Amino acid sequence: MELLEKFLNYVKIDTMSDDTTGLTPSTNKQYVLANKLHDELEALGLTALVNDKCTVYATLKANKEGMDKIGLLAHMDTIPEVSGTNVKPQVIENYTGGIIKLGNGEVLDPNQFEALKKEIGHTIVTTSGDTVLGCDDKGGIAVIMTVLEEIIKENLPHGEIHVAFTPDEEIGTGILSFDTDLFPVDYAYTIDGEEYEEFSYENFNASSATVKIKGFEIHPGAAKGKMINAAKVAMEFASLLPQAECPEYTDGYDGFNHLTEIKGNTSEATMHYILRNHDSSKLKKQKQDFVNAYSFINKKYGEGTCILDITDSYRNMREIIDNDMRSVNKALKAYHEEGIDVKVVPTRGGTDGARLTFMGICTPNIGTGGYNCHGIHEYADITEMAKIVSLVKRILTTK
Repeated sequence: MELLEKFLNYVKIDTMSDDTTGLTPSTNKQYVLANKLHDELEALGLTALVNDKCTVYATLKANKEGMDKIGLLAHMDTIPEVSGTNVKPQVIENYTGGIIKLGNGEVLDPNQFEALKKEIGHTIVTTSGDTVLGCDDKGGIAVIMTVLEEIIKENLPHGEIHVAFTPDEEIGTGILSFDTDLFPVDYAYTIDGEEYEEFSYENFNASSATVKIKGFEIHPGAAKGKMINAAKVAMEFASLLPQAECPEYTDGYDGFNHLTEIKGNTSEATMHYILRNHDSSKLKKQKQDFVNAYSFINKKYGEGTCILDITDSYRNMREIIDNDMRSVNKALKAYHEEGIDVKVVPTRGGTDGARLTFMGICTPNIGTGGYNCHGIHEYADITEMAKIVSLVKRILTTK
C-alpha cells in the first residue's frame, strides 16, 4: 500500500480525544485505529499488541548485529477543539499554485499561508473546510508504517526496531501510562507535526494556571462601594500580566501566557491559562507574575477574592538530551546524507517525546510535512512526507 493511500485511510478514522472524561484512552473510538494498526503490523511480520490504555506496541527483530535499538512513535488522536469526525480529504496532485478551495467558503491562499509557495509541483492533501485533516499525527503513522513495509520488502539491514502508537497526546495524558518495558530501545524519535525540514530536540517547559475570582453581588441600584464584580476583576487580573507575553506576540524562543478559557458573572469567574517557556528560569518568572497579580487582587479587594492554582506539566527535553546526543547526531547525519537542508528548531509545544525523554529514552522529533495543524486549514504535503520516509529508513538501516 502506498504512502498516500495509507494516509488517506488513517485520516478518515475519527480519533478525537476528549479532555473532560478523565480516562485513558479518553475516547473509545481511538481503539478503532489502534486495532487496525495492530493488524497491519502483524501482517508485516512484527509482533504487536494493544494494551488496555490503547497504546500499540510492536517489535521488528534485528536482521543485523551491532546496530542500535531504535524506537519510532506517533500519536493516534486529534484535538478535541476542532472536529475530526467525517474527515473528507481532498487530494491535489501536481499543485500549480494559487488559491485552493476547501469547501464551506474556506480557502488556502498562498498570500496567507506562505508555505504553499514552495509546494509547487507537489501532491497536497487538504481538508474540506469543516474539520481538521489529522496529519497531526496520522502523517507520522503513515510514515512509520511505510518505512516498516519498505524495509521488510527491500530486506534492508537493521537493528531491533520498536514502534509505539499512543492515544491522547493532544490532551497530554496518553504518554503517562506508557510502558517502557515494552519499548526497550537505545533512543527513539517521534514523527509528528512539523514542516519536513524541521528537527527538534527541545520543547517548552510547561505549566498551567487556574484563577478563580469570588465576587460580591448586590442589586446594582445599591451597589456603590459594595459590589465586587467577579467578571471585571478577572479582566483586571488579566491586565496585570505582561501583555507582550500573549502568544500572538511571540515566536521562536519567546515564552507566553495563553488564556485558553474564561467564564463567569458578577458572583464568580474562572480563567484557565497555559504558561510556556523553553528557559525554566524565565518560566519561573512568568509564574511569579501570576503570584504578584494574585497578591495585588487580594490586597485590593480582600483576602479570598482570588484563588490561584499553578501546576507544572512537563519540562524541556534538551536538558536530558544534551547529555546523550546519539539520537540527535544520528538524525542530523541522515538529513545531510538525504540532501535535506535541516532546520534545528525549538518545538513551540510539547510532545510525547518530551515525557519519554524524562522516562529515560531520549526522543527528539522529526517533522512530517504537515502544515496549519489544529484547524480547518490543515494540509499535508505528501511529496515532502515521502522524503521523511527515506530519511527514517536511512536512520534505521545505517550505523
